[in-house]
Amino acid sequence: MLKWALIFFVVGVTLAVLGFGGIGGAFVEIAKILFFIAVAIFVILLVLAVLGGRSAGL
Repeated sequence: MLKWALIFFVVGVTLAVLGFGGIGGAFVEIAKILFFIAVAIFVILLVLAVLGGRSAGL
């Protein structure tokens, strides 16, 4: 998921530099949403691993 966030961010910044600010901003917003979802999933799995005492998929 972080890979997709990075792809959307790079495409968004590229579009913004080329003058397509509206769609570039939309791509950057999607990248931010994907990043925060990935961080939330990581935190949930980390808490599960600590509470469960095993790896929980990490």
